[in-house]
Amino acid sequence: MKSLVSCVALVALVAGLGLHAQQRSQGYITGVVQGSQGPEAGVWVIAETKDLPTNFIKIVVTDDRGRFVVPELPAASYSVWVRGYGLVDSKPVQIKPGANAVTLTATAAKTPQEAARVYPGNYWLSLLEPPAAKEFPGTGANGLGPTMVSQNHWINSLKSDCNFCHQLGNQLTRSVNHILEAKPEIKTHADAWEWRLGTGVRGTSMYAVLNTQGKDRSLKAYADWTERVAKGEVPPAPPRPKGVERNLVVTLWDVGDDHSFMHDEVSTDKNHPTVNANGRIYAVSAGHGQLVVLDPNESSTFSLDIPTREPKEKVPSRFPAPNRPSLHWGNEHLWANPPYDPADPHNPMIDSKGRVWMTSKIRSNQDPSWCSDATNRFADWFPLRNSARQASFYDPKTNKFTLIDTCYSTHHLQFDNDADETVYFNELTGPIFGWIDTKVYDETHDEQKAVGWCGQVLDTNGDGKITKPWNMPASRGRDSVTYQGDTAGAAPGGQRGPSGQSSQAGRGETAFDPKLDTLVSYSMYSVVPSPVDDAVWGMSERYPGFLVRLQRGNNAPVSCKTEIFKVPEPGFDPRGIDIDSNGVVWTALAASSHLASFDYRKCKDMSGPAKADGSQCREGWTLYQTTGPKLKGTEIPADFHYYNWVDQHNISGLGANTPLATGSNSDALLALNPQTREWITLRVPYPLGFYSRGMDGRIDNPNAGWKGRALYANYGTHFVWHIEGGKGTRGKIVKFQIRPDPLAR
Repeated sequence: MKSLVSCVALVALVAGLGLHAQQRSQGYITGVVQGSQGPEAGVWVIAETKDLPTNFIKIVVTDDRGRFVVPELPAASYSVWVRGYGLVDSKPVQIKPGANAVTLTATAAKTPQEAARVYPGNYWLSLLEPPAAKEFPGTGANGLGPTMVSQNHWINSLKSDCNFCHQLGNQLTRSVNHILEAKPEIKTHADAWEWRLGTGVRGTSMYAVLNTQGKDRSLKAYADWTERVAKGEVPPAPPRPKGVERNLVVTLWDVGDDHSFMHDEVSTDKNHPTVNANGRIYAVSAGHGQLVVLDPNESSTFSLDIPTREPKEKVPSRFPAPNRPSLHWGNEHLWANPPYDPADPHNPMIDSKGRVWMTSKIRSNQDPSWCSDATNRFADWFPLRNSARQASFYDPKTNKFTLIDTCYSTHHLQFDNDADETVYFNELTGPIFGWIDTKVYDETHDEQKAVGWCGQVLDTNGDGKITKPWNMPASRGRDSVTYQGDTAGAAPGGQRGPSGQSSQAGRGETAFDPKLDTLVSYSMYSVVPSPVDDAVWGMSERYPGFLVRLQRGNNAPVSCKTEIFKVPEPGFDPRGIDIDSNGVVWTALAASSHLASFDYRKCKDMSGPAKADGSQCREGWTLYQTTGPKLKGTEIPADFHYYNWVDQHNISGLGANTPLATGSNSDALLALNPQTREWITLRVPYPLGFYSRGMDGRIDNPNAGWKGRALYANYGTHFVWHIEGGKGTRGKIVKFQIRPDPLAR
């Protein structure tokens, strides 16, 4: 259901009735968890209430004597129960916050299958056995797609293409029993998988991935997995939380509706984490074209429709109709417009003024004329003619949206710490680094004056500057570098089609001229400016992955210069990117399950001509593989890391510049100590299916210890009906706090 402005008035009315003071009064529940053998250490105590305006959950972990304290509870009646590895969920008891300690009874699981019901998805996914390394390369005739050069390519597709939308290994994905029951004409697991991968709003995409992987051999692998699970095979038991993991407090609020696709959330300005202190949390619903708002003080939520500049019927949706009817939604065209708004927001960020900036679609794909007009210096250097998403911001003070055209397609955004508070964007299907000078925009309200961009040009002639003409970009071969007669992105004269490919590509390859500089086209998934110099970094997923460094110089775009760095083995598939306060870049290698750092200060071979294959500065890379069970028959963990974040300001309490990755298959955020290579798992055990695409952190009160700061994330799956509870379940905002000990109040 589409939200209305009246929702805002309703929230104000509720506050005016006095619920604000009532819900902000904080209490706690304390006690001990006892099992048949004594106190249960390292298990979760879960308190949930529906008495507040939106569903509220708080989760803590027991200490080594089975004791617990659930702190900071709004006044309400709570259903309290125990979940833990080796246990079955206890029967909920109704408790109100108070001073009296309670005893909760834990029951041991009777069978391995009973215990495994609450294991994270990556443990279940570890039972899947990819095609063996000796079966590659794929030929088509052997059941594997010709682009599947190695086992790593198949695993890369499994994670980057399938995990891209949702968690793998959760209860719904590790079983096909519901399909066999609903479709009695389907007799085998292989046929059930074939049917499943063509259903619903993502059916067209899923079936295309299946064909790319190799339909016959891949169906055999998926069917083998679910057949063994159906016969009772279970993964190894995960370890219970230990050490600082037992100090974790997790708070969850319901937001959105039962088919929201909410991509990311934001709570503050990354560079100034006290901005918006104690304020609302914002998430973007890509499927509904909305800004979803949570007031954590009131435990209330509402949504605002994000406007478009052109009439909504002229703004195309990227979401196709179902290929086959979904078991959950039939032929309903989820996220199409109409009835949903077409803004398709992807990523929100807050600036120093508390405004919420987003990448969002404001018009049809055709760019305005100034994007290719030579009188614009950026268009003269890199003319652009179409883009799939632009920019907007919401000002909570005025309750108004402002729309900004960008010429380039936007995807993620990050604010620089410069005096102009420049916000940078990456182009997902092209070679462009783009930006908006927010100071210029605030002063002039002129998007043409505030918007700028640069393509990716390497100094391959080694003269220290970029000049025209240049070699045209590398073709999209998987591991080779060749040059063709036009750009796949945004070279002069080349118009991008919807896929990001040039309408003039294919006119014939040209020889590489070492006397010229070279335009390349590394489509980037993410972008981040450096806090210590003028560099801007982007991350390209082109296998095995490339880090792209742009220096704008003092006369962009003429002064823009690019360098490329290839992800080293055994890593592959970078997605997220962030940077620490020293300028060290961190990226999550989603498919190979690493966090990787790149320290440009370590580079020893950067003099002379730039290399277009990314082979420079291998010494700058360090790879840290995450823990957890590995896919059967491989050395690659079954987890997936959609994005990553660096805690520059020690908001978590784990130390300044602590890098974290999303454990998108493991119901967790994963924090790394680079010195010891130890991982800390911040697990969300309920509801199962926590799939985060990102995170951030905010300081509400720098003098209040752990209570004055927190990390935030959200359930960002395409399919909220995959979350424990099934259809009808809503998405959630998740708050993470680390106490000094498990009993801190």
